[in-house]
Amino acid sequence: MIIVERIEGRELEKRYSSTGMMVKQIETDTLYSEAVDIIPCPFTYEETDIPIDDEPLEAQEVLDVIFGGRE
Repeated sequence: MIIVERIEGRELEKRYSSTGMMVKQIETDTLYSEAVDIIPCPFTYEETDIPIDDEPLEAQEVLDVIFGGRE
């Protein structure tokens, strides 16, 4: 189930899975461990069966994901 929480003091909402799974933004097929949007939220989300990876990415791994790897 997707949990929706309003971020106190801001016009933002956070969405995440109650069971530790990734959530998918339906309009773009983008996966998130947590999604934060403005209120009113223009997007819809669904829970996936993909577990959230417990190990954070290293800085170079993040850059590789963003820019498509090293040359």
